[in-house]
Amino acid sequence: MGGSYGGYATLAGLAFTPELYCCGVDIVGPAHLKTLLQSTPSYWKPMKKMLSLRVGDVEADEELNQRCSPFFHADKMVKPLIIAQGANDPRVKKAESDQMVSAMHKIGTKVEYVLYSDEGHGFARPANRLDFYHRAELFLAAHAGGRSGAAEADMLAGSTAQILDPATLQM
Repeated sequence: MGGSYGGYATLAGLAFTPELYCCGVDIVGPAHLKTLLQSTPSYWKPMKKMLSLRVGDVEADEELNQRCSPFFHADKMVKPLIIAQGANDPRVKKAESDQMVSAMHKIGTKVEYVLYSDEGHGFARPANRLDFYHRAELFLAAHAGGRSGAAEADMLAGSTAQILDPATLQM
């Protein structure tokens, strides 16, 4: 379970060492490093240089990009996954999650996709935060074992969560 880089780590874990995991929870995690970097805002230029030095130049080296991006290894991702995405994320755009969900759906892997229409890179609104934590708790109870508590209706009131059907994503 993780967000942003932690979301990438979740996807990478499920893609590169699926035998170690029973499921995954990804919050705004990049799935395709090249498209992530190509869609970053201009103020990220210093960050892109740092990433290139640390990871390698995935924009110029397609072999490296395909080796490191979970998107290209969706066929190995056989464990259930829930993905949460903010519709207004300026760093990890919705398209990152869309392409990962679509790739997993095409091979028949169980993937739940929750979009929050008024969120960006993470959850700023308490109603959305509580909504996703409850969804993650139910997901983990179902796939990792354990228990989950019931949500009180007023606790989740005001959430903008939308469950997206992977079959209807336009790629």
